[in-house]
Amino acid sequence: MKVAITSTGNTLDSKVDQRFGRCAWFVIYDTETGGIEFLPNPNRDAEEGAGPASVQLVASREVQKIISGEFGVKIKSLLDSLKIQMVMYKEPEKTIQSVIDMLKN
Repeated sequence: MKVAITSTGNTLDSKVDQRFGRCAWFVIYDTETGGIEFLPNPNRDAEEGAGPASVQLVASREVQKIISGEFGVKIKSLLDSLKIQMVMYKEPEKTIQSVIDMLKN
C-alpha cells in the first residue's frame, strides 16, 4: 500500500507538516517494497484550491492513505470518493522516519 505523509522537507529527518494542501513536501512510502519518494508540493503557494489539487497529485501516485496534521473542510468528501483513507497525526515534532517506522510495525 502506498501512503502519503505531509512533510516540512525532503529528508527522513524532516517533521510531519501539519498542513495537508499547503505542505512543503509529500513523502510517498510504499509499505510493500519499502520504497520512498519525495515529491515537492506545487500547490503550497496556490491562492485557492490547494487541498483539492494536492488530493489529485497524491491520487495520481495511487496512494491509499494520507497522514497529515490537519485537512481542509473540502477534502474529506473528495478523499472518500477516491477511497483514500485520511489519518490525522497531531504530533508536529515527529519525523518522517518515525512515522515510517510506525507504519512498518
